Amino acid sequence: MSKKITVEKKVLSENDRLAADIRKKLEKQKIVTLNLVSSPGSGKTSLLERTLKELGNKFNMALIAGDVQTENDADRLKRAGGKNVRPVITGGACHLDARMVTRALDEMNLKGVDILFIENVGNLVCPSSYDLGEDMKVVLMSTTEGDDKPLKYPSMFRRSSVLIINKIDLLGLSNFDIKQAEKNARTINADLKVFEISCLKETGLEAWYDWLGNQVTSKKGKK
Repeated sequence: MSKKITVEKKVLSENDRLAADIRKKLEKQKIVTLNLVSSPGSGKTSLLERTLKELGNKFNMALIAGDVQTENDADRLKRAGGKNVRPVITGGACHLDARMVTRALDEMNLKGVDILFIENVGNLVCPSSYDLGEDMKVVLMSTTEGDDKPLKYPSMFRRSSVLIINKIDLLGLSNFDIKQAEKNARTINADLKVFEISCLKETGLEAWYDWLGNQVTSKKGKK
């Protein structure tokens, strides 16, 4: 058991070193960097598609699309207007790590980029332990999941700064209680910024767009 713990600490230590290098590089270029995390099917790609279509002419956005086996999500983002999209196939790994992100960034043109979205692999366990050099984690959950998800995966919600509850158009079709979901999330992390949205119906997205714009303005204003 001690050997396993030692190996894990070494792996995370190396990851943190690389993540620090990434953060320094992106901070120098004043790029807002968001690590999107969720269970499979919560709507990360749909949210990014909507964001690209709405803000693509206002902000220069780069995207890293992580997946276990396919480039399907990256292809969707390109069709949505993404001009700077890099797929990362983990080959079975349940999360992105800083080494994967470093390699992806080395192959991307970051000049003039305002926002970098990192779409992580659909998983609420492993990605919580891996710093990718982001400014913050944005965790998504949907109304098709249990409203107790924050209590089941506290580490992810504790380490995130933003919670997006997607598919609010389906409220009432199950016993999902959105107020209870938010209460559970804030029990874990009282500082979470919460957005209630529907990517399908394009409900609640204006608040998300405004928030993104404020993040860019704040970052660009730093000396």
